[in-house]
Amino acid sequence: MIGRLVVAALSLLLTSLPLSARGQDVALDALRGDLDRLFDSAPLARALVAARVESLGPRGSSTGPTRLIYTRNADRLLIPASNMKLLTIAAAADVLGWDYRYETRLEVKGRITNGTLIGDLIVVGSGDPSIGSPDGGHASLFLEWSEALHRAGIQRIDGRIVGDDDAFEDEGLGTGWAWDNLAAGYSAPVGALNFNENAAVARVAAAPAAGGAASVEFGPAGHGLELHHQVVTGQAGSPIDLLFVRKPGTSSLALRGSVPSAGVVVVRTAAVDNPTLFFVEALRLALASRGIAVTGGAWDIDAIGTRPSADNRRTVAVYTSPPLSELTGHVMKVSQNMYAEAYLKTLGRKATGRGTAEAGLATVRERLAGWGVAMDGLVLVDGSGLSRYNYLTVSAITSALTHVWRSERLRGPFVADLPVGGVDGTLDTRMRGTSLARNVQAKTGSLSNVRALSGYLTRADGEKLVFSIIVNHYTAPSAEIDAIVERALERVAQ
Repeated sequence: MIGRLVVAALSLLLTSLPLSARGQDVALDALRGDLDRLFDSAPLARALVAARVESLGPRGSSTGPTRLIYTRNADRLLIPASNMKLLTIAAAADVLGWDYRYETRLEVKGRITNGTLIGDLIVVGSGDPSIGSPDGGHASLFLEWSEALHRAGIQRIDGRIVGDDDAFEDEGLGTGWAWDNLAAGYSAPVGALNFNENAAVARVAAAPAAGGAASVEFGPAGHGLELHHQVVTGQAGSPIDLLFVRKPGTSSLALRGSVPSAGVVVVRTAAVDNPTLFFVEALRLALASRGIAVTGGAWDIDAIGTRPSADNRRTVAVYTSPPLSELTGHVMKVSQNMYAEAYLKTLGRKATGRGTAEAGLATVRERLAGWGVAMDGLVLVDGSGLSRYNYLTVSAITSALTHVWRSERLRGPFVADLPVGGVDGTLDTRMRGTSLARNVQAKTGSLSNVRALSGYLTRADGEKLVFSIIVNHYTAPSAEIDAIVERALERVAQ
């Protein structure tokens, strides 16, 4: 009798629950079923898919627990590709602050006699990744420095230009970077002196007719690479097929492949071997264009026997970079690897006095642990995600993104710098014409057989969601994987 009364009471309680609460449960169950079917579909049959979606509350509450919407393999370790940048950037913003700026100093050592500096011109770098020449000519900064030298009474340098890159370790490549990608611009090494993203730019134009040799412009000057190109012109409408080949530590660079006739100019970038030497040689050429000859050439400080001492040195110019918040817009929007590696070593130098990847990674781990991110959910080896030795869980990513969202100090620039669905950056051609356009702010990630997307989604009712979806080991075309991920997010947005 008592048992029947209890059952009856429970039944009455369940039927008296508000319809909205029961409806939400039914809706969530339906959503989860739909997402499972999407992630079990044929293109993903051989893949490992991990996903986590959580609600941050109406308009993205700054307090309180999140509400779990969906989870799948959320604690499995996967290769994150460029989603690794999310953690590097978040830690950099926390340690350095969004207002952090790099400084690059131009110093002279020696005496000035009758317009001639008898001594060395020394450039001291701190890792600024943003100095460059966007149009392929002499960098505007270097031309400004020539004016600073003129104002200091220097018309000629009877000595050397020396690049002091001691703020960072000399190893510029990340652990586990694929050797067959090292010639490409996206694998450019990082140093304390960086110029033009440490990459030379090839502009390839087709011949008037198929079968003819294409023409290649290669710059800016000072890159130190010997380009040998064997690019031919294919039929109109044929695919672009270009490949850089260079053995590490050598200057000989081959460019092979074809471009279609009647096509647009194709742009490709190639990594330089020595960023410091690229910087100072480009500076030497810029000074020469303004009439300041340098008799002793341009040198990496590590290549000279006796380093310039601190005695009898004075600063003639200091360049200050844009703030970290502005630099990060470039990192996030185009997924710039070298910038992320510069951030990592800057973190190490700021926190420990050592501008090394190891010190930077230790700092990232320390920050993430303080935010409550599970340390067994990450294996970190570089700052950009170019290495396949990195492993993250989607739970670790959403945990970090949740902390960033709820931090008044971190949220604004971080979210603003993320690519916007259907609008800009690596999401500019994706999500157009869908409910995700302008409502997703997220970082993409891409390596061979790896796709990742993590960030924030705003539903039509204003509810803010944080999400991370990573796919590894797929064999279908990457565009099919992206389409499934976007269909999943559209379903979540409903």
